[in-house]
Amino acid sequence: MPDRGGGPPTGPRIRVGRPSRRVRTLLMTLGVLAVLAMAFVMFAGFWTDWLWYRSVDYSSVFTTTLWTKIGLFAVFGLLMATAVGVNIWLAHRLRPPLSAMSLEQQSLDRYRMGIAPFKKWVLLAITALVGLIAGASATGQWRTWLMWVNGVAFGQKDPQFGMDVSFYAFDLPWYRFLLGFGFATAVLSLIAAALTHYLYGGLRITSPGARATAAATGHLSVLLGLFVSLKAVAYWLDRYGLAVKSSDFKATGNWTGLRYVDANAYLPAKTILFCIAVICAVLFFATLWRRTWQLPVIGFGLMVLSAILIGGLYPAIVQKFQVQPNEQAKESPYIQKNIDATRKAYGIDGAKPEDYEGKGDPNRKAQQRDEATSAASYRVVDSNVVSPAFQQLQQERKYYQFPETLDVDRYTGPDGKPQDTVIGLRELDITGIPKRNWINDHFTYTHGYGAIAAKGTSAITDPTEGTVGSPDFTESGMPTTGQLSDDNKNKKYEQRIYYGEKTQQYSIVGGPQKELDYEASTGPTKYTSYQGKSGVSISNTLNRAAYAVAFGEPQILYSGAVGEGSRILYNRTPKERLEAVAPWLTIDGDAYPAVVDGRIQWIVDAYTTTNGYPYASRTTLGDTTADSLTTNQRAVVAQQNQVNYIRNSVKATVDAYDGSVKLYQWDTQDPVLKTWMKAFPGTVKAKSEISDELRSHLRYPQDMFKVQRELLTRYHVTEPEQFYSGSDAWQVPDDPTNKKDTSAVPPYYLSLKMPGESEQKFSLTTTFTPAGRPNLGAFMAVDADANSKDYGTIRLLRVTKTVQGPSQVQSELNGVPEVATFVRDLRGTDSDIEYGNLLTIPLDGGFLYVEPVYARGGSANYPLLKKVAVAYGGGKPVFKDSLTEALDAVFEQKGSTEPPGDGTTTPPATGGDSLEKAIADVLKAHTDADAALSKDPKDWGAYGRAQEDLDAALERLSAAEGKKSPAPSKSP
Repeated sequence: MPDRGGGPPTGPRIRVGRPSRRVRTLLMTLGVLAVLAMAFVMFAGFWTDWLWYRSVDYSSVFTTTLWTKIGLFAVFGLLMATAVGVNIWLAHRLRPPLSAMSLEQQSLDRYRMGIAPFKKWVLLAITALVGLIAGASATGQWRTWLMWVNGVAFGQKDPQFGMDVSFYAFDLPWYRFLLGFGFATAVLSLIAAALTHYLYGGLRITSPGARATAAATGHLSVLLGLFVSLKAVAYWLDRYGLAVKSSDFKATGNWTGLRYVDANAYLPAKTILFCIAVICAVLFFATLWRRTWQLPVIGFGLMVLSAILIGGLYPAIVQKFQVQPNEQAKESPYIQKNIDATRKAYGIDGAKPEDYEGKGDPNRKAQQRDEATSAASYRVVDSNVVSPAFQQLQQERKYYQFPETLDVDRYTGPDGKPQDTVIGLRELDITGIPKRNWINDHFTYTHGYGAIAAKGTSAITDPTEGTVGSPDFTESGMPTTGQLSDDNKNKKYEQRIYYGEKTQQYSIVGGPQKELDYEASTGPTKYTSYQGKSGVSISNTLNRAAYAVAFGEPQILYSGAVGEGSRILYNRTPKERLEAVAPWLTIDGDAYPAVVDGRIQWIVDAYTTTNGYPYASRTTLGDTTADSLTTNQRAVVAQQNQVNYIRNSVKATVDAYDGSVKLYQWDTQDPVLKTWMKAFPGTVKAKSEISDELRSHLRYPQDMFKVQRELLTRYHVTEPEQFYSGSDAWQVPDDPTNKKDTSAVPPYYLSLKMPGESEQKFSLTTTFTPAGRPNLGAFMAVDADANSKDYGTIRLLRVTKTVQGPSQVQSELNGVPEVATFVRDLRGTDSDIEYGNLLTIPLDGGFLYVEPVYARGGSANYPLLKKVAVAYGGGKPVFKDSLTEALDAVFEQKGSTEPPGDGTTTPPATGGDSLEKAIADVLKAHTDADAALSKDPKDWGAYGRAQEDLDAALERLSAAEGKKSPAPSKSP
């Protein structure tokens, strides 16, 4: 009979033969080569990293970090693999001898039979996989481990639990990691054991009879007991976590630490839940003897219900019915703790507002004029504006560039006194190379040349010395000559710049290929060969091959331009080098150059931070340090780092020629730095090793200052009731000179004399306005001179009278007729106006505003300082050709050399203070006072301001008549 079944089809059978030996050998060879290639790629990354760290003498950082990661990977990977593997093995060991005869078990037989021959391999594969994942995850905690094992006490205790701050900064993060690892281990072990029990019949879903064997019940109950035990530990740690918990408090915004509801509801709730979790865990462990899940399940349900009622509902009731009806009184003690901790954590606890009138005495104009010209150095050359002038006048060749924002430093002037100086380095710009190719990009054009400096307090005024309004250079040319060269002529002044903020590409130097040194204005082109010890030698084949793979540049391996003596330079920006050698530091966004002992050094401020300071409010560094210059011109520190403790603990230098990195301990009391110095011994030099010349160029860092000023908008208030109300909150004003956006005004370096001080100091300054209002609310300055005994001292002047803020001064300046005429004339020459930094300077009880004004366009396509605007004490701004003329005008002088008066009379009136004008001013002020009172009889503030204007008008009238008028009555 024909076969009618469903067997295989009949017909000719095709036999597939095995590949020939030659093909098998080829495939095996290709496979081995592929494995070796991947291995070499991995080796190249490791080997080049090791060579780089060894080249900068920070190999200990590499080895410490590497061995820490390896140790964490091995320990936690092994722990996870062991825990999961043992539970799988134990579940298999506890399987029932016979499986129930059911459809469920029959369907599982196929899987059991399929796994049976490979049980050991499956077990090894599963444990290896979970171990690798756990180990890789643990390596990311190397900082947490090093801080925990090397932690140094702060010597400060939190006000709630009495624990040292180091517990929250160093210990608690590690305990939380261990807890998270324990939860993951318990859950994975529970899942693996349950699946194994189910596969081998210990657990049944649809089979008749008991759903679990006694062995499976006991095994899983122990794992659940461990999980609940970990939950009990979590509840206990959560109690301490309340001290560093962030929350949104509507009265103050971002909040860190305990509030009333935390201390009186959440804290006792966590303690109760801890006790319930312990009891529940004991019930789970008891199933080893009772062999029933009834009590553990009841206990677990009670724990969940308690978490909802005690941990959620009860605090909500306390908040609603106890706190909200009398929130200020309830929260005041906790607000005080937050204020004290925040001010301490950010180093602003010494900043106390001093009342400052802000108007100035109109009877002291002669004295104010004298003080304005002799007591301060007003930096009218704006480092944020004049970079195009440096580029146009000192670029020399298209393959050089200056940063968009130059830096302000101090150098000794011809008179032997410190002088504010604008400085920038002429760095390499490979986009300007005449002919781009691999040799030119990486061998011929390798470095920039020269530090260019200009006076910060004046521009060129004599046409015979250059274009009027252009920077007055104190160091210029190619090679550079001037003050810096003269000061360092006995120290072999090195002008070459191999490492800089703009130097991103790698270069290969010191080998057969010569480098272009510089092209002088006259004479032949100079060539050089790098003589420094920086970089990694690629003379041998192994190193060349490793870098060819690591950089994806095969030409490195076979190019004849690479040979004996060749060294490869990379990681060339100061920020990159510091982040590599000190990965535990947060690097300031602005490295600045200085000439120190004949070497151009990049000086970089570095910070130690933590987000575990109890009760101190957190801030996001990227947001806090942003201003109108950070959009395109300078980097922002550590974009998304959230911190609630920061110290400028390290001053670092990067040599522009040889790239050597040095870290100096600056804050000798900082426990976070001490912790990292224990973890990486020998990496940070003592503060005493800072040379005197280097110290003279150290300054207070901008990013630290911006973090502190942002906190001081609220935390200048130390009384909890006032803090809660927000009645005295400030804000950082927008930059009034920036027309493109509404970013915060940047802080400014300048030399000034603060009230009560006898001499000027190099300072970093900023202004505040009251929240939601444009007038000036406060002025902040910090002593930025590292040689000063008061370095880092913050002065806050709280303005007690209504004084124009920066935006109001700028707006009023824009309305001055002379400005309109100036702008019209500029546009007639195809030029436009560009405002420089608006400096605010306290002066004799008032505030002096100074703003340089530039013209840009026309025949000179770079900004030229053409005018200076000055305003004082709420008076109208003046707009003159020079600072001297502007000061004369604003203080109503004519360049007088008259000695200062005694303060009881004013100088003779000139021009605008004629008798007729004074009488008109009195009449107008009197009319305004009557109008203010008739408009709103209760508006005493408007009436008082009108009366102040009347007083001033009467004083001007008295001066015009040559006699003193009686003080007017201020009663309505």
